[in-house]
Amino acid sequence: MSTDSNQPSVDAPSAEPVFAAIDIGSNSFHLIVARLEHGEIRPLHVLAEKVQLGKGLKNHQLTDDAVQRGLACIERFQQLLASVKPDKIRAVGTNALRQAHNRHVFTDPAEAILGVPVDVIYGREEARLIYLGVAHTLADDERSRLVVDIGGGSTEFILGTQFEPKRLESLQLGCVSYSEQFFPDGKIDKKRFKRAYEQACIEVSHIRRHFRRRNWAEAVGSSGTLQAVELLISAAGWRNDGIDRKSLKKLRKALLQFESVEEIDLEGLNERRRGVITAGVAITLAIFDVLQVDIMRTSSGALREGAIYDLIGRRSHEDVRERTVQAMIQRYAADTANSDMVGTYARHLCAQTAGAWNLDEDDIDLLSWSARLHEIGIAISQKHYNRHSAYLIENSDMPGFSQGDQIFISRLLRGHRGKLPSYLLDDIPRGKQQKLARMLVLLRLAVTLKHADAPPAHPEFSAQAKGDKLKVSFSENWRESHPLTIWEVAESLSVFEKLGISVEMPKDAE
Repeated sequence: MSTDSNQPSVDAPSAEPVFAAIDIGSNSFHLIVARLEHGEIRPLHVLAEKVQLGKGLKNHQLTDDAVQRGLACIERFQQLLASVKPDKIRAVGTNALRQAHNRHVFTDPAEAILGVPVDVIYGREEARLIYLGVAHTLADDERSRLVVDIGGGSTEFILGTQFEPKRLESLQLGCVSYSEQFFPDGKIDKKRFKRAYEQACIEVSHIRRHFRRRNWAEAVGSSGTLQAVELLISAAGWRNDGIDRKSLKKLRKALLQFESVEEIDLEGLNERRRGVITAGVAITLAIFDVLQVDIMRTSSGALREGAIYDLIGRRSHEDVRERTVQAMIQRYAADTANSDMVGTYARHLCAQTAGAWNLDEDDIDLLSWSARLHEIGIAISQKHYNRHSAYLIENSDMPGFSQGDQIFISRLLRGHRGKLPSYLLDDIPRGKQQKLARMLVLLRLAVTLKHADAPPAHPEFSAQAKGDKLKVSFSENWRESHPLTIWEVAESLSVFEKLGISVEMPKDAE
């Protein structure tokens, strides 16, 4: 584990809030604890530990050893997080957890240790957060830039200007996965290096049209791999800073003088990088050659910093998730009046049941967004539109949302009308299944109520929750004016029972 021991204490008195982020990568876990000062973050503690969570990942299964290494690291990180408020901590999982079908054997105990969710994010969301972290370290000018981050299991590519990413891609090539594939026994030779390089070239060629030299003014590298490459080049005296193709070829030649990764002895090489640096250089060379990169400088900003800036945005009403929801409603031409009405009803029901059903602000936001997105599937077909809505949510790029968030919303939308599918709770962590059931009851009620009049300032119905029971009441005048809606709610009682929720209505309303 590496740390900056000269950083000030988290507990130092200050009016400025302290944030923390954990990047749970395929090769290394990174932790940053930082204080927000004048709109920028100032690191207090920065830790990194080589865990190799993705090592030995076969048939989409994390190994027991990898899980135990990861949890042990999380326990060590937790010591520094004890003084940071949970709502200011973000834990983000990347490629290894994306690929692992048994990710919950790690994420469930990790969440118990941290006291916060572990957000497993899709590749393009990872790229967005990386760019956000890098952009805050660069000059705020109008130059277009290419940002590259070589991770343990994937590599992210971003084109952007200032703080706005324009194009995001994530490819399945990383220093850990390539080390296992092309240097499995640690042996190094020209033939193996060439195979790794050629495979990386093939992968990068898939995005060449949009990411080659004519589409950007400068190239910036983020991640430990590219920083390690720059350090090796600098230590050898080939360049003072940055990376160029000529120096990369010299570095390749230097690496091929060794017969195994254990023998690599180059000035500036961190022990943590010894086992993956050869694969990292092969990938870097492929990127330079395919995308016509001449010079690349590196940035200290990365995913973990981006996660903190994203968290700050959520707290200051600059939540990218709200923009994502608005964009999807517009893209699929959903009825905004209906969307807003169901969203209003959902929030009203949530506000009345949140305490009894342990729904926090994040849950309320998630249910509100689900309510507003419930009709987007109509763009495909009115018939079974809930199925289409669910499919679109689960299979779209949704900036700001984690993989778990998208699956959760997808299940809410799939079950908001009609019969409940047998797979409704699949991929939902055991600890969140009851919450999904309760939120689905509220969503079904909100969708049913949209067929009534537009919501008044104070909706004429109420809901009281206690355990797995929900009592729904309507004012007498409203009930008499909306017999069809009352009937529809009553018809849903059997579905609510299947979800494990007993919904009670006034006797004369059934």
